[in-house]
Amino acid sequence: MSLLLDHIVIRVHDLTQTIEDFTVLGFTVQQGGTHADGVTHNALIGFADGSYIELIAFLQAAPQRRWWDVGQRHGDGFVDYALLPSSVGAVIDAAHGRGLQYDGPQAGGRLRPDGARVEWQTGRPQTSDLPFLCGDITPRDLRVAQGAVRDHANGVRGVVSLTVAVDDLKVSLQRYRALLGVSEQETRAVVLPGLGAVSATLSVGDTSVVLLSPVHVDAGSVTTEGAALRRQLATRGEGVFGVALNADGNVESRVLDRDRTHGAWFEIAAR
Repeated sequence: MSLLLDHIVIRVHDLTQTIEDFTVLGFTVQQGGTHADGVTHNALIGFADGSYIELIAFLQAAPQRRWWDVGQRHGDGFVDYALLPSSVGAVIDAAHGRGLQYDGPQAGGRLRPDGARVEWQTGRPQTSDLPFLCGDITPRDLRVAQGAVRDHANGVRGVVSLTVAVDDLKVSLQRYRALLGVSEQETRAVVLPGLGAVSATLSVGDTSVVLLSPVHVDAGSVTTEGAALRRQLATRGEGVFGVALNADGNVESRVLDRDRTHGAWFEIAAR
């Protein structure tokens, strides 16, 4: 069964400031609302390819939640990403059958500023190298609006690739194969000379998910990017490391200002 990229989560401390910063970067940002448990509220950046970025902030302390803990200890930045299934329960059952544990389905929801109630189901993995699942109960356009709000002044149309930092490529690749139902022949590890890392790429719809893991090399031979990978794994742990966005028009490829993106590493890859 097919899975698509649903959304990428950035945990922030000040949602209002974050909305302003992403607006300055040329994104159209939508107010999301408060989640059903009253613990968090969010804003969304929707793309023409159907995926979106979730900017999420806590309204109260939640020390039992990983997103809270990572943000409190290490500041704003990526904390997770989700895949979109046609049925959360069916994907969980299939993963279980291949030896991979996911919890759920679990009910979720939020109240939009216009009063509309949005409902979904999630499935949660037991390790942070894997995405969670998020499937709609109410119509999807209630969760992430369609139309002009998906147009952005910076020309961004969607997500080309998403890089995930992992401790052990072999272990994570086995987990992803179990989740996606792909064979070993479809996913091969590749050493990246000069980066001090090894990678493997999987296809999720039209998006590439790149697993990236450090290898043992002399510290002096590690590039800036390789050092950043090691630093993330030592602090924030496994999870989203960087995102490449595609854009239409006469847009130059560039890395977005990480002060404005609240620590999240985005690169616009012009077509």
